[in-house]
Amino acid sequence: MSLLNKLGDLAERADDLLTRTRARLGLLHPLQLLPYRSYGTPTRLYVKGRLLTDKGITEPDASDSRLHNLLNMYRRFDSNEIGGAQLLVRPADGSEHPVMTDEEGYFTLNLEPQSLPEPVDFLWYPVEVLLQHVPHPFTASGLRAAAPVLIPPADAEYGVISDLDDTVIQTSATNLLRMARTVLIRNARSRLPFKGVAEFYRQLQLGRNGKRNNPFFYVSSSPWNLYDLLEDFLHLNDIPPGPLLLRDMALAGKKSGDATAHHGHKLKEIDNLLLTYPKLPFVLIGDSGQEDANIYREVVRRHPGRILAIYIRDVNLPERAALVERVTEELRAEKVEMLLVKDTVQAAEHAAQAGFIFQEAIPAVAKEKQKDEEAADNEDDTDGEGTGEPVMG
Repeated sequence: MSLLNKLGDLAERADDLLTRTRARLGLLHPLQLLPYRSYGTPTRLYVKGRLLTDKGITEPDASDSRLHNLLNMYRRFDSNEIGGAQLLVRPADGSEHPVMTDEEGYFTLNLEPQSLPEPVDFLWYPVEVLLQHVPHPFTASGLRAAAPVLIPPADAEYGVISDLDDTVIQTSATNLLRMARTVLIRNARSRLPFKGVAEFYRQLQLGRNGKRNNPFFYVSSSPWNLYDLLEDFLHLNDIPPGPLLLRDMALAGKKSGDATAHHGHKLKEIDNLLLTYPKLPFVLIGDSGQEDANIYREVVRRHPGRILAIYIRDVNLPERAALVERVTEELRAEKVEMLLVKDTVQAAEHAAQAGFIFQEAIPAVAKEKQKDEEAADNEDDTDGEGTGEPVMG
């Protein structure tokens, strides 16, 4: 184990000791049970969530100041995790499945349901989670929550796997100072989407069968601590909900191997999705700012015949665009199109031509893009502070 990992373990133990001391003194915040959106099949459900202290992060508001947003971001990362707690997972078939939280407060469970209820919005199956017991010196009772599990219907045309940062939500990951300002002092209302992305994604979810039942999966290297912010962002901007497959900060520094942590995490999650749904083809969406093109090339090679198309948003860095073009040439031999697109309208035009969405969807995407551009102009006029209003109607 490296010195850095040893120091990390020492810090985790000190944090756990401090949390328990505060609990003994009655100074700990109340506990909260946070289920994550997950996915499954009619014969297997994957349930995931976390038990944490509730730091009092409120719903994002248009009047929230930069300082308020900065304090909320601090609270997200200053999390107190509760390990060793006993939970009971209860799907709709009435069966009961005990599970215990790990040292980081996470709980995960794979279970086989005997029956399923009617889905919510074609795709979602709620699974009840109850807190039964917490270890001394913590106290809690009566906590319960519903974990939403996505199951693609048999008539889904395709699934969509999308990156988040600089693909759905503007982050400026290639500019560290701008990224820090965006991430730290803006909330889910004041952060802006990639222009036109909400309408484009809604059209992909609608597909050509008109049922709006094509599933979305969001794979990102963002930490689980940002889950509530990302979930709120998708909801406020009317972007199709889907499982958010994020990364645990505590484990990220302990992994080794040739691939970067970012590359390895995303590739693993995408592999799991394609293995879970062996008959479902996929559209992949990312950006040219990091490693999405290389990751998606590896996905095509590992899962031949499964990828319908790949859209890579151009972040206007010539060296990254050149890399995408090289990968695009390589994928032509695999009969998979990877497009470096300047905006969502260009992606929508290709999607309509390929038969993924209706031709009539293109004007709707163009209109949404224009609306988002106007919102971005207003944001620039206020020196990055923004109005705090939702950027989607």
